[in-house]
This record gives sequence, structure tokens and C-alpha cells, in this order.
Amino acid sequence: MTTFASDTLTRDALTVLQPGFPGTEAPDWLLRRLGEGLASVGLFGRNIATPEQVAALTAQLRAEREDVLVAIDEEGGDVTRLEVRTGSSFPGNHALGAVDDTGLTRQVAQELGRRLAASGVNFNWAPSADVNSNPANPVIGVRSFGADTDLAARHTAAYVTGLQAAGVAACTKHFPGHGDTAIDSHEALPRIEVGRDVLAKRDLTPFRAAIAAGSRAIMTAHILVPALDPTRPATLSRPVLRDLLRGELGYDGLIVTDGMEMQAIAATYGIERGSVLALAAGADAICVGGGLNDENIVRRLRDALVTAVRTGELPEERLADAAERVRALARWTRSAAVSAAVSEDRVPSDIGLLAARRAVRVTRTDAHTPLTEPPYVVALSPVANIAVGDETPWGVAAELAGLLPGTETATHTDESAAQATLDAAGTRRIVTVVRDEHRHEWMAKTLDTLLSERPDTIVVEMGVPQSPPRGALHIATHGAARVCGRAAAEIIAGQ
Repeated sequence: MTTFASDTLTRDALTVLQPGFPGTEAPDWLLRRLGEGLASVGLFGRNIATPEQVAALTAQLRAEREDVLVAIDEEGGDVTRLEVRTGSSFPGNHALGAVDDTGLTRQVAQELGRRLAASGVNFNWAPSADVNSNPANPVIGVRSFGADTDLAARHTAAYVTGLQAAGVAACTKHFPGHGDTAIDSHEALPRIEVGRDVLAKRDLTPFRAAIAAGSRAIMTAHILVPALDPTRPATLSRPVLRDLLRGELGYDGLIVTDGMEMQAIAATYGIERGSVLALAAGADAICVGGGLNDENIVRRLRDALVTAVRTGELPEERLADAAERVRALARWTRSAAVSAAVSEDRVPSDIGLLAARRAVRVTRTDAHTPLTEPPYVVALSPVANIAVGDETPWGVAAELAGLLPGTETATHTDESAAQATLDAAGTRRIVTVVRDEHRHEWMAKTLDTLLSERPDTIVVEMGVPQSPPRGALHIATHGAARVCGRAAAEIIAGQ
């Protein structure tokens, strides 16, 4: 191999990587790699302090490579990175699906995209097009527009359209659909046992809508679907990526893997071999960096891809094609940013709160009266899945404290919550905040006890509202974003 070819090969291997990095400033090694061919970086909560800091960080990256793709996992709702410390200004997909106004979904996505673009982010790993067909799903839930296929499809298309109108590339996920799983692929490899006909009618329909709407990227799922490929997960499967996504669905944009350090891949194939197999199967960009985020991981993956080409395991033309698709997306973001800047289409800056208010569903009984005195708020908190993380505050206590000063709060994670709450609340009204009561028996039992002793207890469900409404006042917010908490607090306080 000539020196030129070797240099080209190394640059292409770097180009297809989407790594993360530590800190709120770009480390020297990252800037150096951008000069050597790295074309994308991913931002996570650890990289975010303020909008001004993010803008300075992305400017630092673009000073090294003007066309760099800066990606982020900013779904809005429960999954936020830009507002990781405060909670999101936008409700998530499930709330938007509950409203079922595609114009509203488009506006929310456009305003979220505008804020990302203002911070220098031009690639969003969103929206989730997964149909939440399994109520026990531990990782999708409120990240889905809902359990109805057609609803998920029309809102996925609206979200893609709105986000890209702001000049930010959409990355629709998790192909071919992560909604029918009872296992989190961050932890293990889920298996979906349904036939191709069910997949075609249910799970693939929102992705067809995303493709028709022009989604610039699609993210793969680390799931095993035997009806499509009995041996390899979708991320590593040629039948799924080449035959189905490229062939049958006719998709020609960028195919991005979900995080390769997730245990569904890392614990079964390893990240180096997994990355080689993903590229060979048809993926174009390797996402890594949620947990592994140092220079060594970039070096390891670059070298694994170069070695795979030199040994014949990965065709050089396949790597070159993948790298060109990354560069093509970078070119699109530059032209899209110009178009967005001159667009006359403007969205209200408070569209997120307006949407959250519309998403609330309220069930009252005669026992309820609006609160005029500060209540005692107890949050029954499940273990957060890794996609959501445990850094972001949630609930209604902070918003209620603004409306009813003196509001106190406590958080519990087991059945001891009931007696502790009764003891601490005294004569104050109790507001109990839950998240997916239907998936957590201890939450249901805690509510049984509280409502038996204090029938005037208010219940706020901030997950998927599968359990029957109960309490003197039951508020389903369809998500735990900060604005969802605000919308619920306004109702509790009669405002």
C-alpha cells in the first residue's frame, strides 16, 4: 500500500468515528484528531455547562475543522443534554403524541433545533421512532410518541421536518424498532420474537415516514430480530442494514450505530470487532463516547478499522463509501444552516411549555380542592435508565415551590416511602409523584397505603400512564421534563 493510500485509509477510519470526550473544553488530542481526519464529535451531559459555554466549545472545534459534525442526544423531555442540569424546556415524544397535533410537534422540534444550532450543534440523535408496543419496555417508554403505529409515524415525520428546518440534521432511531423489548440494550442484548409481517406493519412504518420526510440519518438498534437475522444484532447485520434499510426501504442517507460501548455489543462482540462488523454490514458512522471518551478509544477503533481493511475483512471501498457519506452530511448541514438563517418561519420561544400544558390529562374527584398552602411532595423514584441518566432533576416540587413557597419534598425508592411520608407530611396535603407506576409494584403498594390513609392525596404520573388514574386529583403529564412539572404544578395550585 502506498503512503498516500495509507494516509487516505487512516483519514477515512477517523472520519467514520463519532467519539465523545471529557470536559467542557476540547482537549488537545481531540483537536489534533480533527486535523487528521476526524469529522464528528458527540456532546454529552459532562460537556455542557451553559449555552454560552457550548457555543464557545463548538467554535473551538470549528476553528480546527470548519465542517465538523457536532452531534448530541437531545430528544427533549426525559432525555436532555443541553439542559441536563435543569430539565428540558421541551416535552418529550410521548407528550407530543398525547396532544397529537403534528403542527405542534413540528414547531417544538424546530425551536429545539434552533437552540441547538445557536449553540453550534448541527446533528441531533433524535427523534425516537420506536412504537412503544411493550408497556414493560424499560428504556423507551415516554421517549416514544406512543403505542399506535400511525401516530408514531406521523409525528416522527413532523419532528424530522421541524428539526431539519432549523438546519440541524435529524437522526431517526432505533432501527428497526426498539419498542417491543423488555430489556435495556445498554445492559444486555434484547431479542424481538415477531414475524416480518408484524415488523413491516408496526415497527418499520415510522421509519418509512422518516425516510419520506428526508431524515438525514438513521441510528441502528442493538437488538436481535431473528425474523430478519437469526445470528447478529441489527447494528451488525447486513440483512438489516443493506438488504432492508438500503434495499427494501430505499434509504440513502447516513446510517449511524447506537453507542458501541453499550453492553449489547461490548459484552458480546467487543467494541473493536463490533465496529468492523457494523461498517461491513452497512453502517457509516460509529457512535462511541457515552462511557468511553478518551483518546485511547479513538486510537483503538481507528487501528481496528485500518487493520480490518488491510487483512481483507473490511473492503476498502466500503470504508471509503462510509466516510464519504459522513462528509456529505457535513456539507448538507452547512447549506441547511444558511437556509434556516434566512427562513421567515418563526416559532414562539415558549412553545415547549405551551405543548406541555396541552399534553396534561387530569382526572378529578369531589375530594379535590386546589392547593393554597404549601404541600408535602414525595417523589417515588425508579432507577433511571442510562439513556435518561440520573443527573437531570425531575418532578413537580421545584415548580410547586415557586407557586406555593414553603413546599417541602422527599425522594424514596422503596415501600418505606408510605410511612415515612405520612409521618413527615403531618396535616399538609400530600402530592405523590410517580414514574411508570405500572412497571413498579412497590410504587403501586405505596400509593395503596397513602390513599387509604389520606384520600385527598394528589398523584402525578410522569411516566407512561398505564395504571388507572387514582387520587383526589390525578395528573398524567406524559413525561418528566421541567416544563411537564411546571404544567402539573399550575394545575395543582389552581393557576
